[in-house]
Amino acid sequence: MKQGVLIISHGSKDAGWTELVDEAVGQLTFMQPALVEASFLENVEGRGIQDGIDRLEAAGVTDILAIPLFVSAGSTHVDEIGYALGAKPSPEKETDLAPFRISARLHFGSPLHDDPLLADMVWDKVKSFSEDLTREVILLIGHGSRHDGFLQRWEQGLGTLAERVQKISGAAKADYALLNPDQVKERASYWREQGYRVIAVPLFLSAGYFTNVVIPKRLDGVEVIYSGEQTLLPHPLLHTWIERQVAAMQQDMISHS
Repeated sequence: MKQGVLIISHGSKDAGWTELVDEAVGQLTFMQPALVEASFLENVEGRGIQDGIDRLEAAGVTDILAIPLFVSAGSTHVDEIGYALGAKPSPEKETDLAPFRISARLHFGSPLHDDPLLADMVWDKVKSFSEDLTREVILLIGHGSRHDGFLQRWEQGLGTLAERVQKISGAAKADYALLNPDQVKERASYWREQGYRVIAVPLFLSAGYFTNVVIPKRLDGVEVIYSGEQTLLPHPLLHTWIERQVAAMQQDMISHS
């Protein structure tokens, strides 16, 4: 058995976005770099998911451990990627993503979702904005979904994550709001009306259109502290999360062998 790790994220036309992912992958210590591929769903020429699969198989990999580097299990992309990799028989939502060519055994991991390490990452990024935790609400803002089933996963994940962030931060409250359906202004306004100082936190891997344009527009007219530049990447705990994912998948492989 020869294992390879395929780390899959969305991708962006912004080279800086790709560099942040590569930086996190470059810090991995569980195996030789030649057996790790960072691939992207779209927007990165020559580094698509099929490209990553092909490179790993060309290196003699018999087992591919695929890790979806996405914020939430509610992402429709996680669903379609899992289907296209053969990790599930059919997608829950119609997709144009065709099945990938893959000869190696495929093992599919999980997105960040409500992992305790994600809560630690969020608080590390937010703590510098805090002035008096006894009067503050940390408001996590996620992409969300309008699709049944996916929306509920977003709600569950961010609900649990907010609880974790509140516990480790000591903030008076922690809450979440989704862009889809649009809850951002409503939730931010509610906490301001209760007399709290609101720290609005974009739950995105890196800065881009949603963090720079969409969220500020949704918050327009509401007095909040917005940590827009403090997205999840870069953060040293991300490669720790990946390493733990790989270790868990390897243990599962052993238990089923």
